[in-house]
Amino acid sequence: MSSHHQHDVLIIGSGAAGLTLALSLAEQAKVAVLSKGALNEGSTWFAQGGIAAVLDDNDTTEAHVEDTLNAGAGLCHEDSVRFTVERGEKAIQWLIDQGVSFTKNHDNPDYHLTKEGGHSHRRIIHSADATGKAVHSTLIEKVTASPNIEIFEHHIAVDLITEPDTSTGKVRCSGGYVYNRNANTVDVFQAKAVILATGGASKVYLYSSNPDSASGDGIAMAWRAGCRIANMEFNQFPPTCLYHPKAGSFLVTEALRGEGAHLKLPNGERFMQRFDERKELAPRDIVARAIDHEMKRLGSDCLYLDISHKPKAFISEHFPNVKARCLEFGIDITEQPIPVVPAAHYTCGGIVVNKQGQTDLDQLYAIGETSFTGLHGANRMASNSLLECIVYAQAAAESIQENLNDIVTPSPAAGWDASRVTNSDEDVVISHNWDELRRFMWDYVGIVRTRKRLERATHRIKLLQKEIQEYYSNYQVGNDLIELRNLAMVAELIIRSAMQRKESRGLHYSLDYPNTSGVARDTILVPTNFAAQEIFVRS
Repeated sequence: MSSHHQHDVLIIGSGAAGLTLALSLAEQAKVAVLSKGALNEGSTWFAQGGIAAVLDDNDTTEAHVEDTLNAGAGLCHEDSVRFTVERGEKAIQWLIDQGVSFTKNHDNPDYHLTKEGGHSHRRIIHSADATGKAVHSTLIEKVTASPNIEIFEHHIAVDLITEPDTSTGKVRCSGGYVYNRNANTVDVFQAKAVILATGGASKVYLYSSNPDSASGDGIAMAWRAGCRIANMEFNQFPPTCLYHPKAGSFLVTEALRGEGAHLKLPNGERFMQRFDERKELAPRDIVARAIDHEMKRLGSDCLYLDISHKPKAFISEHFPNVKARCLEFGIDITEQPIPVVPAAHYTCGGIVVNKQGQTDLDQLYAIGETSFTGLHGANRMASNSLLECIVYAQAAAESIQENLNDIVTPSPAAGWDASRVTNSDEDVVISHNWDELRRFMWDYVGIVRTRKRLERATHRIKLLQKEIQEYYSNYQVGNDLIELRNLAMVAELIIRSAMQRKESRGLHYSLDYPNTSGVARDTILVPTNFAAQEIFVRS
């Protein structure tokens, strides 16, 4: 039996962005937080490197802004970059106040700051090499202790609920249909304000550093509800994911290169100097393409990242997580190089929002990786992502606090209609389509693209979507089917965006258009049911 839930605020997603927003609103509102799995299963938990912020007297806001603009290859929105960077110190202090334990120096009481690719100063505050876990576990402890925050684990949103707002003549978001994996029902969740904090869409690719939950749910739902989506062609492929048949999706932190690790060919030769004067500290897109080029040139399954020339004590202290994980596969990083390959990691595009995280749809917000703020441009600079999560979650909280009392409680929505569907006895269709989708996205829409590859991907995604929609219309929904439907939608948005960009810029590299245009433009996709248009409301 399905159920109906009413709260002041509904947050779909339980990573750093979603939990920061929940804690920021807990004193003023009744908040519901939906988590696809357990609270600690999202991408935040696995973030290693740290959080970029101006915390040192030798560093400046201008330097952080300039580094971000340079990494973004001309597509960053400078106002958004400044907005984020200027609020960095406050965001870090808020995390410290919550109890996050960041690593300190041995010889003084200051926090240890490291340096990563694209940064001109040491400005990455971290908790050893497991910063995401330190941040996420602290926020989880806080939200579970709050009497005003209700947590719903193993709940995955299916679609947003919208209704006409007679006071504005526009469409508003009033909640969502949510699949309860515990009870196998689709429940109704409604609220005055709805926030998408669902993360990115890297699982659209065969090889990814992300957990399986990164299936682009928020982006797909917002598109179907009428929100604009921007810059989906810019998918970040970190150069160093552990290459081992049993390693799964373990990302080897960028901080290793920041602390002097060398990239090497199978014969032990360094090669990055042939691609960029910054060598291993070049931005991620340059390093990833260099590795991809060398792997294809040599026909090699992987290349190597070597930090064994550093003292063993230094490696053990700064990279205990990486060391322990590699040891599970018989690799001692204090003595051996790490086999690595590029893997999809971060979605730089997403749902178009303003500086308060507001989307085109009234009362719908998007924060974190699922949003497009203009911060990352054509390439996200290392460790700016967690900063964006905290800054925009706090900004959205301020906006919601200001308006919550003036928002009318939404009308009760109709329950989920499952009267014309049956239980499936052919789930093999889902697993086959899931595998095929991720394989052709890797082959045709990966690190290096061509017009012919994108045309093949366009043809295949249309056929797959037809199959998926037919299946979705006839059978009961479940977790795998919901994610497959969303992945197919996001794949289409990535392909369409890549087809529109007739240049190479940042993370989008095309052999047909190898040069960068003199004019930098965002790729903005507008749905046919664009939500920001006024609707006719009869009295």
